[in-house]
Amino acid sequence: MDTLLAIDWGSSALRGALLDESGRVLDERAVARGLLTIEPGGFAAVFEAEFGDWMGDRASRCLMAGMVGSKQGWVEAPYCQCPAGLDEIADRLLPVVHAVDGRPRAIAIVPGVTCERGNVPDVMRGEEIKILGALDLLGSSDATIVLPGTHSKWASVQGGRITGFSTVMSGEFYALLRQHSILARTLPKDDGELDGAAFDRGVDTALETGSLMQSAFSVRTLSLFDRMPAAALPSYLSGLVIGEELRCRPLDGVRQLIVIGAPALAERFERALRRRGIGVRPFGQEAAWRGLWAIGRRAAERGAQP
Repeated sequence: MDTLLAIDWGSSALRGALLDESGRVLDERAVARGLLTIEPGGFAAVFEAEFGDWMGDRASRCLMAGMVGSKQGWVEAPYCQCPAGLDEIADRLLPVVHAVDGRPRAIAIVPGVTCERGNVPDVMRGEEIKILGALDLLGSSDATIVLPGTHSKWASVQGGRITGFSTVMSGEFYALLRQHSILARTLPKDDGELDGAAFDRGVDTALETGSLMQSAFSVRTLSLFDRMPAAALPSYLSGLVIGEELRCRPLDGVRQLIVIGAPALAERFERALRRRGIGVRPFGQEAAWRGLWAIGRRAAERGAQP
């Protein structure tokens, strides 16, 4: 497999890496050119502006994942139904018709993944490459994985295939409470640094109370009676929200979780999980690059590469 340009193109950011034949990262770039900043029909121009030099001189192929394959993206890549692993995803790569000076670019988009919970569908785009990448890095085929964020994803993997997952809107609920509820008048303007003791108290309160709709009001009352400094309240609220997410998960008997995400948020989940006696194996952006490389490798093996 030749040098691969791996692209993780989300709603707010555009990230890329050059990967050699063994999956080693040769170079990386990141710019604030996510889907939300791009006008309809503008993806090709942004790609060339940010990565055209790499594609022309250093990489022979490109694989993209994330919101670039959504309805609002460059080209819509249909979802792959669970259970889905490297084989299923490699077989569903969607070629992108794009040329420069009459020379076609070898570009393909990785499909997102969907599953059914009861009669309700759930979806992910971009998280699937990180899940598969973390498994490849660990040399594992079975795991329980959480990808914390605005919309956290909890995934089960068996035999190297994503068998099911669920989405939890924890980050969005935090923002709503932080900015648009009565609590906004109590909380300081900025979150500031993590207050570990306040965060831990929030996690414990969430686990004990059993309802975020009830426990959230304690942010106001602790402030009202001067039982917690104002600067510590955002950390306490963060602990309440993350603690609620963990409380609702069937984690009894789970000894270790894979946590994939930005370091600051992953650290909070790791801290909260340890309070439930669960160990953590953390991964960052390296999981995305490994996942795209593994998909590209499998596509080449199966004759499905772009």
